[in-house]
Amino acid sequence: MAVDEDRMMEFLGRVVTDAGAAMAGLSTSLGDRLGLYTAMAGAGPLTSTQLAERTGLHERYLREWLAAQVAGEYVQYDADTETYLLPDEHAAVLADPTAPTYLAGFFTLMQAAYGTEDLLMEAFRTGRGVGWEEHSDALFAGTAKFFRPGYAGALVPQWIPAMNGTERKLQSGAEVADVGCGYGWSTMLMAKAYPNSRFHGFDFHRPSIERARELAAEQGLADRVDFDVATAQDFPGGGYDLITFFDCLHDMGDPGTALHHAEEALAQDGTCMIVEPNASGELLENVNPIGRALVSTSVAVCLPSALAQHGPEALGNHAGEAAMRSLADKAGLHHWKLAAESPINRVYAASR
Repeated sequence: MAVDEDRMMEFLGRVVTDAGAAMAGLSTSLGDRLGLYTAMAGAGPLTSTQLAERTGLHERYLREWLAAQVAGEYVQYDADTETYLLPDEHAAVLADPTAPTYLAGFFTLMQAAYGTEDLLMEAFRTGRGVGWEEHSDALFAGTAKFFRPGYAGALVPQWIPAMNGTERKLQSGAEVADVGCGYGWSTMLMAKAYPNSRFHGFDFHRPSIERARELAAEQGLADRVDFDVATAQDFPGGGYDLITFFDCLHDMGDPGTALHHAEEALAQDGTCMIVEPNASGELLENVNPIGRALVSTSVAVCLPSALAQHGPEALGNHAGEAAMRSLADKAGLHHWKLAAESPINRVYAASR
């Protein structure tokens, strides 16, 4: 076998870079969970001792963590003053969970993904799934942390106005079902924006529903939001003006039946909002950083979750628009359009 030495060394460099990024992800997660980025945000240059004083954490560990942050160019270092600076632009990505650019939550999700490696090895051998509930709590919390900022920045100001008259209904008073709601951040964002409407969140994962109820009470939204344990194929109620699926339809073992049940539960002029990852069914179109992150997540979480439900479909998160549109059409949702798009998500409107 003839090996091109230059190409081999180039690829070796890429793998070393990936290995470094994978290891650095733990430091990023620690920085997020321990509040280190938040403590550094807007604080100007700090010594490791000053950061220890601000956080109450052990200085020697912080010095090592800061060294890793400098190596990854997340934090800047001034050798003359021995101080560390988190630039404002970096703080917008790492320090503020309410900012639409916040991405640190993804690293909490990764903690759970790595924790299921042994289960995934067995799944590869047997074809069985790895259910959502088989992951650690970090998956549920990390998923909520990762998606919440993007939803907060786009759902009300951009996505809903693109949904063919849905905004007007929500303003005057509508019934909404948020299917696969998880911790319910998507449900509560809509409830805050449209106080005349009533919102019902459904998820098959009881611990997530219990957390959603706690958050709704904390947010003062219990008067117009309720959460119940139910699957996408049997959630209760009907006459819904809007039924939403936020980054969950591809995780289901039977997305076709979920859409059929949604079609039956819609009001006569109701609409489904289907939010899916912005990954393509054409493999070569995913050769980019976002595509790589999304499809890699599908290997660890999305596909195994669908297979664990023993349904007729196991789409993965990069099934693509054509596959989703076909499922919707078979379910009776014949009108379909791409309503909005972001680097992470594609938003579809489906109706009868």
